[in-house]
Amino acid sequence: MLNELFTPSVQHALDLVGIFVFAISGALLAVRKNFDVFGIAVLAEVTALGGGLIRDLIIGAVPPAAFTDLGYFLTPLIAAGLVFFMHPHVERIQVAVNVFDAAGLGLFCVTGTVKAYDYGLGLTASAALGLATGVGGGVLRDVLANETPSLLRWDRDLYAVPAMVGAAMVVLCIRFGALNAFTSGTAVITAFVLRLLAMRFHWRAPRAYNRSSAAAEGGSAAT
Repeated sequence: MLNELFTPSVQHALDLVGIFVFAISGALLAVRKNFDVFGIAVLAEVTALGGGLIRDLIIGAVPPAAFTDLGYFLTPLIAAGLVFFMHPHVERIQVAVNVFDAAGLGLFCVTGTVKAYDYGLGLTASAALGLATGVGGGVLRDVLANETPSLLRWDRDLYAVPAMVGAAMVVLCIRFGALNAFTSGTAVITAFVLRLLAMRFHWRAPRAYNRSSAAAEGGSAAT
């Protein structure tokens, strides 16, 4: 089904673009954490390939694509080298990096869902793996950098929700026999736009109902 939506060459090119941008975000975090060149390369690789690796291992697509295509492995290293030598300049175009990251999120949540379904998973499980494909690398990145994963933090703009919406649109299209290049592209764009809007307007998921404010907690703790 995935080959019916995109030609292999187009799919490969889109994958490499998404991998490159995800790797940039991982390498930038490594620089901020004062990692050495090896740490920068590792975080770039993990961020770029982690989500797809998790998906492929779960669905039994072994060896995973990350280990069978040299381009998938080398692209994060190129991104890591770019950040290693030019990170002050890359930091200055962080907005552009975030936009491409949002595009990668939209693409991977859709292709991840379709690939999981192609390997025989049900609709719900396919959507879950689509979400994992989009956000899994970022979670592994944050864990390795000894940070709370961004998608679990209330003070970060919505990241997982746009991917969930994109994956849900795909499985609904599959359910009703409407998945094609147009509808899958619509799902990618929807996830992409939702992520951009979340960054622009700082949309965040609600916390527990009637939760005491941090200030109140701080005051009670001090007494």
